[in-house]
Amino acid sequence: MPIPDSFIDDLVSATDIADLVGGYVKLEKRSGSNIFALCPFHSEKTPSFAVNPDRQMYYCFGCGKGGGAINFVMEIENLPFRDAIEIMAKRVGMTVPEDSGAGSDLAEKRRRMLDLNRAAARHFHEMLSSPLAGDVRSYLAQRRVSKAMVTKFGLGAAPDSWTLLLDAMMGKGYSKQELIEAGLARSGQQKDGAYDMFRNRLIFPVIDVRGEVIGFSGRIIGDGEPKYLNSPDTIVFSKSKNLFGLNLARKSKAGMLILTEGNMDVVALHQHGFDSAVASLGTSMTADQARLMSRYSSNAVIAFDSDEAGKRATLRAIPLLEKTGMGIKVVGMGDAKDPDEFLTKHSPDAFRTLIEGSENHVEYRLMVIQNSHDTTTDEGRLRYIAAATELLSELGSKPEREVYGARVAKTAGISTESIDHEVEKKIGLRNGRERREQEKRIMQPAGAARGSMGSPGNLKQHSAAAEEGLIRSLIKDSALMEAAAEMGFSEEEFTSDFLAKVFGVLSKRISQDRDTREALVLSEFENDEAERLSSLLNKNEALHPSRQTIRDYIDRIREDKFKTKEPDSATLLELMLHKEKKDIGGN
Repeated sequence: MPIPDSFIDDLVSATDIADLVGGYVKLEKRSGSNIFALCPFHSEKTPSFAVNPDRQMYYCFGCGKGGGAINFVMEIENLPFRDAIEIMAKRVGMTVPEDSGAGSDLAEKRRRMLDLNRAAARHFHEMLSSPLAGDVRSYLAQRRVSKAMVTKFGLGAAPDSWTLLLDAMMGKGYSKQELIEAGLARSGQQKDGAYDMFRNRLIFPVIDVRGEVIGFSGRIIGDGEPKYLNSPDTIVFSKSKNLFGLNLARKSKAGMLILTEGNMDVVALHQHGFDSAVASLGTSMTADQARLMSRYSSNAVIAFDSDEAGKRATLRAIPLLEKTGMGIKVVGMGDAKDPDEFLTKHSPDAFRTLIEGSENHVEYRLMVIQNSHDTTTDEGRLRYIAAATELLSELGSKPEREVYGARVAKTAGISTESIDHEVEKKIGLRNGRERREQEKRIMQPAGAARGSMGSPGNLKQHSAAAEEGLIRSLIKDSALMEAAAEMGFSEEEFTSDFLAKVFGVLSKRISQDRDTREALVLSEFENDEAERLSSLLNKNEALHPSRQTIRDYIDRIREDKFKTKEPDSATLLELMLHKEKKDIGGN
């Protein structure tokens, strides 16, 4: 049987959403019944993410993400419903009943893929000791990777064979299609129309913070492209939302995370005692990865390659990390191209000194701006001033702006007052723009930006408002469903399929004598629909919920329906009867 509805209701009721969300983001200030924070789902500088402990729901006025506790865990952990339920249940000491119904199919598929990945990781690790993996062992010896690191990271080998993994996994009962969906095989002309994804590569299992093998990264041995091959996105893995080595680095006591570009850099740093190193997975740094880092440390040290590509990657990563509130430093590699080479040429103590003396991100970016402009010419100085003051205007601390402003003034050969004036002007323009955008978002009618309540071209504005108002009123006071029933109102009368679905959920809950609190209703919807419902529920209600309010909303919905129908005799008769009932005060 599926997880009982009563268990889900009890779980949501036992969960304090402020405590839950507070484990992922810093709840900063209270305003009315809401506690605001910087949104964990999009980058922002002004908190627009609201958690309402009374209503046990969250909503971001910036990006529109919203829902209840289950939706939050699903969204922030990138998990399906069943797995989110298990995490929440563990937090409050509840045991999830067995789920053997149709609704568990996706969860079962996900569990089987994780089992397959674990079996594949074990196979790759065992292959490292086989005669077929001599080249991989030689490469590890050349890079001075210790046996302890091989074990710690679960490193493995994919020999130069077309179907070695495929044969082994199919022998364990996994199908060709399962291997293809897990990104371990590709369709082709080899065995049973498929062949191994990873061949002639050193294998790095990608392990998430829960210890699950979610994907793989393979480095080519010898010549060949691509140098690194990563698993494609699957139902258990997203490159843009995970970091290599975070499962180990999150336990570090270093007080910082060291961000590198390559997996070998991570292994080398851990081997030399820097156990907080992580790396992105073959992609440029993403906002999701930055937010993931901020959950485990308040400080980041960027140690990217020293080439031009590494410098560009550093400049892309800095603002993403800055928006999470992390303290940021940038390490220059000196005469080495990356951390691995630096440690080979020098020593752990030298790298530690490098970190301690590293530039903060402001110094680094100002240096890059200065090196990009010829300050010996008037045109170059003006462009330098424009770029530098733009950067300074983004700094939140006035003393910080004054210190760096003095340096910019000295470099540009102008007064600090001129720099301060330019910076303040840009701050004013930015603040005004952000304030107008936020006010627009907050005042925006529910779903208007995305057409979430139905097709705008087919909905009359006042009818749409009536349908939304009806749903809000019924959720606030479920006893008012009786007034709707007295008028014979049904979900078929909604012009919005989504609102009809919400009405159906409410009707079912009421008929089963179940609670209709917002948080519990939200638990019945997937994240995209929970966002739409949260948007609706966070819109101010013009009318106080009452039986008369319900009647008025239904009258408005029906009148709009009559106006949009072809004026045949049946419609006219229905309209007359409806009008007569209203005139005599009937239903």
